[in-house]
Amino acid sequence: MKKKKWMIAADAPHDAEVLQRELALPHLAARVLAARGLGSPEQAKAFLDSSNRCIHDPFLLSDMETAVIEIERAIAAEEKIAVYGDYDVDGVTATCILIRYLRSRGVDCVYYIPDRLGEGYGLNTAAIGQLYEEGCRLLITVDSGITAIEEAEFAADLGLRLIITDHHECKEVLPRAYAIVNPRRLDSAYPFRELAGVGVAFKLICALEAQRPVEELLEEYGDIVAVGTIADVMPLVGENRSIVTQGLQLLAHTKNPGLRALVTTLGLDGKPVTSNTVSFVMAPRINAAGRMGGAALAARMFLTDSLEEATELAQKLCDLNRTRQEEENRIYQQIVAWLEQEPRRHQKKALVLWGDDWHNGVIGIVASRLTDRYGVPCILISMSGDCGKGSGRSIKGFNLYSALEQCADVLDKYGGHELAVGLSIHRDKLEQLRNRMEELAEQMGAGREVVPCIAVDCRVRPCELTRGEVAGLSMLEPFGMGNAQPCFVMQGVALEELTPISRDRHVKMLLSKEGYSFYAFAFGMGARTCAFVQGDLLDIVFSAEINRYKNRENVQLVIKDVRWAEQEEARDDEFAGCYRTFCGGGTLSREQAEWLSPTRDDLVAVFRHVRANAEGGMLCASAQTLYRKVRYEARSGMNLGRFLICLDVFTEFSIVEYETAGDELAVRVLPRQGKADINGSRILRRLSELRQG
Repeated sequence: MKKKKWMIAADAPHDAEVLQRELALPHLAARVLAARGLGSPEQAKAFLDSSNRCIHDPFLLSDMETAVIEIERAIAAEEKIAVYGDYDVDGVTATCILIRYLRSRGVDCVYYIPDRLGEGYGLNTAAIGQLYEEGCRLLITVDSGITAIEEAEFAADLGLRLIITDHHECKEVLPRAYAIVNPRRLDSAYPFRELAGVGVAFKLICALEAQRPVEELLEEYGDIVAVGTIADVMPLVGENRSIVTQGLQLLAHTKNPGLRALVTTLGLDGKPVTSNTVSFVMAPRINAAGRMGGAALAARMFLTDSLEEATELAQKLCDLNRTRQEEENRIYQQIVAWLEQEPRRHQKKALVLWGDDWHNGVIGIVASRLTDRYGVPCILISMSGDCGKGSGRSIKGFNLYSALEQCADVLDKYGGHELAVGLSIHRDKLEQLRNRMEELAEQMGAGREVVPCIAVDCRVRPCELTRGEVAGLSMLEPFGMGNAQPCFVMQGVALEELTPISRDRHVKMLLSKEGYSFYAFAFGMGARTCAFVQGDLLDIVFSAEINRYKNRENVQLVIKDVRWAEQEEARDDEFAGCYRTFCGGGTLSREQAEWLSPTRDDLVAVFRHVRANAEGGMLCASAQTLYRKVRYEARSGMNLGRFLICLDVFTEFSIVEYETAGDELAVRVLPRQGKADINGSRILRRLSELRQG
């Protein structure tokens, strides 16, 4: 598993002190703002401002006036209007607020959300034809349509007028439409480019209701707009910060029956609803509908006025999410097992994998998990016959969309952006795509290390993590893209306890330093696969939160990354250096030879661990992890060099064989009759000679 690079911001103690004094900010919050370059009181106040001063005039968006005129004309003529959305949270919420608004005006309107599995993303001619046959004469897209050149021509030929509202990147040639409202248009004068699809739809409503104060419109739609904006991982700065801050305040007491039912079903009543709550609790349930082929369920939940129906639909979304999780975990575990058996494969700088039984709705999430695990771009392709649909995720520094552009001749279709893509491909082109992507990743990584990075705000000591200081970080909310949850690093922390939770999908750690103790959670890291054992000294990157349980409040840490402490790594390097010197025929001191020389108990402990933990006769892990687990189990003085000597002795007698790929080992237990007499080992004899001088 590739190590992540910790990008620790430069400390700015003077700026933090000024912010603390002049704005009365808590110490930690001031340190975070200063570390992020918001060191003056003016900069900090501007950032923290979430008032309506940050919400811009909707008519600054290109074509907005044209769109309003055309929609008002259709309403006056009592024409049937269709809203064409998308199956993710952003698309569903955008669809629903526009439908709710049109219905409030008495408009005869329908919505269409394409099926992710059968139709894929965006406009398609079959759906356009169907809507026209149903009597629709005006079609408004939300969160889609900006690249639908052919589909727009088809609609125009039918006589179906088209208004596009979208927020995705525009190409030089725009579709044929009455109006194209998109803050990313090259000719746009709009001062904020980062609206979500639901944000653009909200701006359309604001323009149609120009006579009403924006406060009233946020009161009516802000909670749904906030959910879509957060779920689409849009930067929570500027206008988005204002919308989301006010929307979250409404969400806890939402009047929308669908949101109310979802909040209750998820057990969130009476609890603070934050951007993290939306991202990690609510959004996955809403997204599950689209991923599993039932986006209409989510739309119905947002649109119903019946709390009873909304509750039933919210429960169905939760059930679908459980199915999604099961399918996602099945594919993820299948791929990881294969990669761990083939360690050289995940040492490549890009992963391109395919399978015939993979659910197309979840491979994007699996690709994201694999990218995070192995630190490389990953594309997964679900095959159906000879046709494949793929989804890819990348790391900062590797533009996945640009890479696909260079593979366009082997792809049927592709789209996306730097960090996430979708594609379709024929089976006979799969190997070419894999080879090309591996070559491109090598080229783009030439001369520099392409690794996943974690932005860290500052180093902290345990005494800084008081309840008051951690609670004070909430004034920087909402957290998300562009305003990440504050991230800290603490070094030399002792691991006191390690407890599996949620059926060993995650672990809870008890950590201590300088007389302070904290519980920390490492999500996605099971105890069985955890690299660390009790007694290890660790360096950790984490966020800090207040855990509220039974009227008690405690600080808890959420681990973002963890590694052995610098002093532990230094000792490993020292022992590994001795081992390399020995293997190369170099001279060791008596003390160094003693370090490498295993006792009989050491050899027994290593063999027992390998045999007990090998699956299918194979054990794959880093040497650093394996020797520590042996040391902990046997309560021995095992070190990295001695552990490798043990493996070499077993290899000498054909008890095991092993290969290395980077820091990873793949150890295979060999079939054998009888016992081996390791007293005759050439390796052990040579070490004995070095010890004797």
